[in-house]
Amino acid sequence: MPPLRTALLQSSGVPGDVAANLKVLDDAAGRAARAGARLLVAPEMFLTGYAIGDDVPVLAEAADGPGAQAVAALAARHGIAVHYGYPERAGGLVHNSAQLIASDGTRLANYRKTHLFGCFEQQWFTPGDRPVVQAELDGVRVGFLICYDVEFPENVRAHALAGTDLLLVPTAQMHPFQFVAESLVPVRAFESQLYIAYVNRTGAEGEFEFVGLSSLAGPDGTVRTRAGRGEELVVGEVDPALLAASRENNPYLRDRRPGLYGSLS
Repeated sequence: MPPLRTALLQSSGVPGDVAANLKVLDDAAGRAARAGARLLVAPEMFLTGYAIGDDVPVLAEAADGPGAQAVAALAARHGIAVHYGYPERAGGLVHNSAQLIASDGTRLANYRKTHLFGCFEQQWFTPGDRPVVQAELDGVRVGFLICYDVEFPENVRAHALAGTDLLLVPTAQMHPFQFVAESLVPVRAFESQLYIAYVNRTGAEGEFEFVGLSSLAGPDGTVRTRAGRGEELVVGEVDPALLAASRENNPYLRDRRPGLYGSLS
């Protein structure tokens, strides 16, 4: 199975302007496809912007809403799968969600953030209740978390035990917590033996300052590609052969003793 070439879009787009953000995503999808990528990953809440305050419920939409339809059209036009974050309206609630669209425009999976960070998110969003959501993409089992979710080792380990190969983590990771991008994410990839695509916003936005540093971390703990602090599109490869070899050589999952861990839950 050939590597899954994956592009990470580090951008904050234009907060509050869905049309402008769709244009940014369209341009990035074209550039990523020309670079040979088969998957483009955008940051948390990319469709609308993150620090949009009272506009969260105004701009929230259903998982199959106009934003999703526009992303499906651009994914099919460029022949590349696209994963993006957005505020999802469902049953009178609003979730901080992320959705994967296939290269033919088919909606593959939708995930709702389970761990909400800080007063802003707790004010506007309802947490999701499905810890593991997965989809198959070109023979790779893809799983989903959002930002703060990845900081809980239980979340990533649950994905490892469910067979996730590549964990997509759109994020809005801010100063002064850049150690998460620099140190924690590669450790999570190593300890749970999977790839993690951690894709951040960048620059000042409302009361927040996003630090960039998007990365693709491998199961050997090595960062395969990393962005800087500004707007950037970086590309790396998810190699199933390297993943299989790493899982064979690393005994973490085999040596677990679940009977000892009951008190953790």
